[in-house]
Amino acid sequence: MKWYPLFFCLLGVFSCTKKPLKVPFSVAKDVTVKHFLSIGPNGVRITQDPKTKQIVYTTFDGSVFEVNLNRFGMPEATLRFSVRDHGINELQGIDFLGDTMFLVGNIKVNNGKGTRGIGMRAIRLKKNQYAWTPLFITEEMGGNKTIFNHGFNATVVSPDGKYLFVNSGARTDHGELQENDGFYPNQRDVALTACILRIPVNAFALTFRNDRDWLIKEGYLFAEGVRNAYDMAFSHDHRLFAVVNSSDYDHPEDMFEIQQGHHYGFPWVMGQLDNPQQFADWVPDAAVDPFIPETSHAYQQKYFMVDTSFPKRPENLKISTPVLNLGPRLNHYRDLKSGKVMDADTTGVLLGTFTPHSCPLGLLFDTKGNLGGKYRYSGFALSWTDGENFELMSRISKEGEELVHLEMFLDKTSNQFKVRTNRLVDNFLSPTDAVLIDNQIFVIEYGQRANIWQVILPSSGNPN
Repeated sequence: MKWYPLFFCLLGVFSCTKKPLKVPFSVAKDVTVKHFLSIGPNGVRITQDPKTKQIVYTTFDGSVFEVNLNRFGMPEATLRFSVRDHGINELQGIDFLGDTMFLVGNIKVNNGKGTRGIGMRAIRLKKNQYAWTPLFITEEMGGNKTIFNHGFNATVVSPDGKYLFVNSGARTDHGELQENDGFYPNQRDVALTACILRIPVNAFALTFRNDRDWLIKEGYLFAEGVRNAYDMAFSHDHRLFAVVNSSDYDHPEDMFEIQQGHHYGFPWVMGQLDNPQQFADWVPDAAVDPFIPETSHAYQQKYFMVDTSFPKRPENLKISTPVLNLGPRLNHYRDLKSGKVMDADTTGVLLGTFTPHSCPLGLLFDTKGNLGGKYRYSGFALSWTDGENFELMSRISKEGEELVHLEMFLDKTSNQFKVRTNRLVDNFLSPTDAVLIDNQIFVIEYGQRANIWQVILPSSGNPN
């Protein structure tokens, strides 16, 4: 996810506490939405324990909650684990494999100047008794003084149960220098950032070197050039997809099929547009370049700059293209020639993939065929951003904070995935993640007055 919305909430620049109480509503005749549970702040992930069938959710500050029914038959949250159990101060990823739970996140080092990615495993021995073992820890990487240190976050187990896929987001906005007061001189992104790693589920206490050649040799580096795939999910035919957040520049937000050995463009390309900072003749002035939001963090901090030391794009680098959006939702963009905002529904442009700054999250697929009609085996995603009030997106679109249906198909002529996007539920408050259980999608929100919402879709009658 884009870090700046979370930090704006915390800093009060984009205050979550002052936003009006919002109640989601369905815009689809065959979809209903109900309130499920009020929760505390900083909700990040929601999933299901496959053994107990309980809903489990996490918070950014390290808490893991399970949802049980009280004596009145109403759901209530119980703290299952805290930082004291697993040691992950910034908890961002969770997934299950049978009786094993995987947690992934980050810890601060070097008096808060640096960071290390960390993964832990909890094996259920019996009810309420678990054995904790370390999965991995990375070598130290430079933190920064900005809000773009995305860290280790999205986590998903492969369908065959052999691997844990983990996203490590960029430590920059768009590949600029982030030296953190000189503690990490000349550091931009490094081998362990802006990539997706593949880790055996039975790994024990691995130490990941911040060395690209070593990561490739050991088979851990699965894909590169991914700015921040804050959500990944497997489709019913076992393809791995990711939704990716772009920079403060008006680049569209990508959705990719993630394949081994592929490069997805960062820091040279995002949303099928070149990163202008790689060009010496670029004028990084919001008065000249309409793609620069004047109020953006990167512009205010002068991270958009003439950057003569920006790394050159390798001549033979092959960049994999994103899923193309056929609309009608989340497909606004800024025209490269005119600088004007366009609606792809009227121009016929196939956007790669979503409206700039829409912050796609909560990617999931109906892998078991539990949903009926047009929803069966299809995908879903959330838009985190409030297009009505968040300036970076509102200058392009008023959409956002919604659940979108993704009807995906592979165009055999171009061998390119395309997607039709339709809004199902609108008016969430900073939704961060979702899980599909039977024919119901449970959506978790992030803010101070956060909730979990229950979205009910048509059922196929499949008993799985």
